[in-house]
Amino acid sequence: MCNDNKRAKLESYILENGEISPGIFKMVVASNRMESIAKAGQFVNLYCREGSRLLPRPISICEIDKENNTLTFVYGVVGKGTEEFSKIKAGEYIELLGPLGNGYNIDEEIDEHIIVGGGLGVPPLLELIKHLKGRKKVYLGFRSDSYLIEDFEKHGVQVLIATDDGSEGIKGTVLDLLKKDKARGKMVYACGPKPMLKAVADWAKDEKILAQLSLEERMGCGIGTCVGCVVRIKDGDTWDYKKVCVDGPVFFSEEVVWDV
Repeated sequence: MCNDNKRAKLESYILENGEISPGIFKMVVASNRMESIAKAGQFVNLYCREGSRLLPRPISICEIDKENNTLTFVYGVVGKGTEEFSKIKAGEYIELLGPLGNGYNIDEEIDEHIIVGGGLGVPPLLELIKHLKGRKKVYLGFRSDSYLIEDFEKHGVQVLIATDDGSEGIKGTVLDLLKKDKARGKMVYACGPKPMLKAVADWAKDEKILAQLSLEERMGCGIGTCVGCVVRIKDGDTWDYKKVCVDGPVFFSEEVVWDV
């Protein structure tokens, strides 16, 4: 586990920050050696400059570049904090804390992988596919405009798309896409909104495929102090509350007690 609430915030130099799709931005930062320990599925706390916005914004790591010592984040403008981030220019600085959380469990003996993303759950899957050996197939769902498709494809994976409005790929949900393609594999890796994750978990259970899910919960501190992101996780015949920020965000689907 890479969490340590004694870590200091670090100022990172912004190399790139621009819109890649309507309301979706890509930020590349000098990582201050975070890249040396970061793993696929982890996140970083980004801090606003505006004093009234004290809480950090947890943003998933999209890519880790150890050669150039950078981290890439792809985020959506969904509130005042991310709107502030979108206005920061290359050449400026931003405060970061990370990497935080536990990422995906990568078993090198598994050679058939199903990768499933929805909306803002798509970016962290890009780093993940770099570490999976064998056959990989990516299923992505969007409301309308897609993004990062070419970034996935340049790593030699097949990408199938579903959109709510039918503007790209099939019209429907990513679950519709999985069923239509009769997806097969030995492990599912998913990230996206909770209703999507539950649907994928139910599908994987029916198909008798193991699944790892990156859960989305509203976080206050991101380091396990505020207890604002708890979820119910099975513990034997009962369950207990676990913190998404430090015990997750990735859990095996069979562990999750759903409340949606």
